[in-house]
Amino acid sequence: MSMRRQARGAIELTRPLNAIAAGVLTGTGAYVAGGAILGADRVVVLAAVVATVCATGAGNAVNDYFDREIDRVNRPDRPIPRGAITARGALLVSLGLFAGAVVTALLLPPAAIALAVFNLVLLVAYTELFKGLPGVGNVVVGFLTGSTFLFGGAAVGSPLEAGALFVLAAIATVTREIIKDVEDVAGDREEGLTTLPIAIGERRSLWIGLALLVVAIVASAGPFLWGTFGRAYLVLIVPADAVMLVAAVQSFSDPASAQRRVKAGMFLAVIAFIAGRAVPLG
Repeated sequence: MSMRRQARGAIELTRPLNAIAAGVLTGTGAYVAGGAILGADRVVVLAAVVATVCATGAGNAVNDYFDREIDRVNRPDRPIPRGAITARGALLVSLGLFAGAVVTALLLPPAAIALAVFNLVLLVAYTELFKGLPGVGNVVVGFLTGSTFLFGGAAVGSPLEAGALFVLAAIATVTREIIKDVEDVAGDREEGLTTLPIAIGERRSLWIGLALLVVAIVASAGPFLWGTFGRAYLVLIVPADAVMLVAAVQSFSDPASAQRRVKAGMFLAVIAFIAGRAVPLG
């Protein structure tokens, strides 16, 4: 196997676009919590973003390492199943990125460090301990995704200011993960995992995901009703909610497309929060 092919496989293993997106979410959390990311806090915000990118890349790599047999069925195009990188190489990439995340996180305030350590433990334990437990793995992924906003807020000393973003992102992510589990039923069943769709059925699982998303949509009105954000937030959060709701309904017939559309709706919701912070109330 050529070095160039291995390097390409290592980069792909980390799912760089997802890792960068997670870093953007951390920066967003810092902005929503603190109102600025280019002032005195820019160094800690940058450190938080880099730590998030490294941790997310490491988590993706270690997940692919543990899931390599499942991926031969569900995701044969991923780097390990198709031979772009060895399992040992994937593990080394993961360890290196985890180390980078830890070192960078040490530049942050104590609350951010504590959250980083907790999340790193969850990332390592996810595949082996939580992924195969009905619903538990979905909740863990939801927490990890939502907590990127808390992490950004903690970096600027105001984690609770990003609390609404955390709750909405976490719930929407749980819905998306349930839809993805429905999509992956064949490989998960072959591997002996007991995901929510395998335990209670695909349609029941999708109904749970839809119900959770409705809760998140109702809650998304909170920042406007409480006077935290103004009309700029409302103008963007309504279509974001609509995209996610339509996607959740679509999941009953086309889970693959639905989970991607839920993700698109989530990013539109993030833009709504940014606009809500940036545009004065009115």
